[in-house]
Amino acid sequence: MSAPVRGRSTRVRSANRRPKSAEYRARRRVILRRRLVALLAVLSVLALAYCVFFTPLLGVRQVDVRGNGVLTEDEVRAVAAIEAGSPLIRLDLQEIHDRVAGIPRVAAVEVERQLPGTVRLLLTERVPIGSVKLPDGFHLVDSTGRDYAVLPAAAPGVPELVLTLPSSSDPATRAVVGVVNGLPEKLRPDVVSVAATTSADVKLTLSGNRVVKWGNSDDTARKAAVLLVLLSRPGTTYDVSSPDLATVS
Repeated sequence: MSAPVRGRSTRVRSANRRPKSAEYRARRRVILRRRLVALLAVLSVLALAYCVFFTPLLGVRQVDVRGNGVLTEDEVRAVAAIEAGSPLIRLDLQEIHDRVAGIPRVAAVEVERQLPGTVRLLLTERVPIGSVKLPDGFHLVDSTGRDYAVLPAAAPGVPELVLTLPSSSDPATRAVVGVVNGLPEKLRPDVVSVAATTSADVKLTLSGNRVVKWGNSDDTARKAAVLLVLLSRPGTTYDVSSPDLATVS
């Protein structure tokens, strides 16, 4: 009586194990597929990162220079020293900025990445407010007092600045620059030269050999307004160094 019972029990246990084994295999296949997908995703990300950071796939194909006037694009590109094919994402924009900003004629520069392969350099060139005649030529001076270029002839459209040594750290230069920067547009075409030996003795020479004693660069707007009124009177010397006591002689 006991043998048949053991046989039935064995068959029942076998029948119960078969569906459990199939379910286990199905779950295992799902897990393996998920792991494979995850592995492929990781490998894809790594491959993409490698291409972006270490290959020319997203490398520099063009250096676009804008805002230049006197400087040529090739001059700017040579100083920027951006190697063709360099991975765009790895470029040190600050280093490029510093190299281009070191060009004397450059007042400001912005460096931009533009996918897929362009570096854009946006320049602002210095604009002369006058030129200083020295033994080696005419030195251009910008609105900050910086001496940034030398020409064989005087710069057209700006006054001559009579200075011993133009420099943004020189008090006489700063005074002259302060006066020129503050002159109204109506007065500028008449200004032939601006001279100073100290910060307190600025002198303008106007067309018609008229001389203006300006003094320091303080109250430039007020002095200019007074001068415009005085110029309606005949004279050769106009003193606005004390605008409340201005004279014509």
